[in-house]
Amino acid sequence: MRRSAVSLDPSNHAVTRRDIFRYALAAPVLAGAIASAAETPKASAANGKLIDFAERLVPADQVAAAGYTGALVYVSELRPGATFDFKPVTREYADALRALGLQVVSCYQYGKPNWPGAPSDFTRGYDGGVSDAQTALLLHVAAGGPESAPIFFSIDEDIDADTWETVAVQWLRGINSVLGVERTGVYGHAGVCGWAIADGVIGHSTTPGYRWAWQTRAWSNGKREPAAVLYQRVIVTPSDPGISLGGTHVDEDDILAADYGQWDLAR
Repeated sequence: MRRSAVSLDPSNHAVTRRDIFRYALAAPVLAGAIASAAETPKASAANGKLIDFAERLVPADQVAAAGYTGALVYVSELRPGATFDFKPVTREYADALRALGLQVVSCYQYGKPNWPGAPSDFTRGYDGGVSDAQTALLLHVAAGGPESAPIFFSIDEDIDADTWETVAVQWLRGINSVLGVERTGVYGHAGVCGWAIADGVIGHSTTPGYRWAWQTRAWSNGKREPAAVLYQRVIVTPSDPGISLGGTHVDEDDILAADYGQWDLAR
């Protein structure tokens, strides 16, 4: 379902408490969704696959029919000028996934490299992290996300160690100040995931040896972070259409741990 985003000042795009009720009530909850979700398995085994959206929202029944374990959903606003219909996730869509026994994982990305008025989120440092975490938390709750689930925050470009140490880690510390370290996750290349683990700014999966790291194949140069819970193996790019599903194209993510941040897992 396409939604109109709240108009936000790009310098401070936190959602208000009034907005949370608008999102929570924007569409009726599907009949029986909550009851059905309660009956779904409380954990999914590793080696399944999730999708994340690159162009358009894929209907829940088509995600299920394609054999996926579930989907990553965006608890972030739509940046100015973008036309995606999957930001922010609605309660209706999240309930539809859960009613079919599909797993849901929250992620956040508002800005993008070189996007007018909305640069990459991490470039806004500590205060930007505070604002982003406040927005993410409100939208996560409005969509039905539990307080135990992590949120993965995106560093969607090829940053180096100096950029990490001077800017990006401060952004994640701002996020930590709102969510706590144990609910903070990160998306990025192998280096980003490793640095986040080393600096203690992302939390622990309940699966021993794993952290809230969602690694992308992009910019990783063939390296893998062994503690990552998710690996974005198929990526939609101008030269690669990715996975065709539901009349659009999606990214595909390998599940690497039993606890990869899914909502319907008791922690």
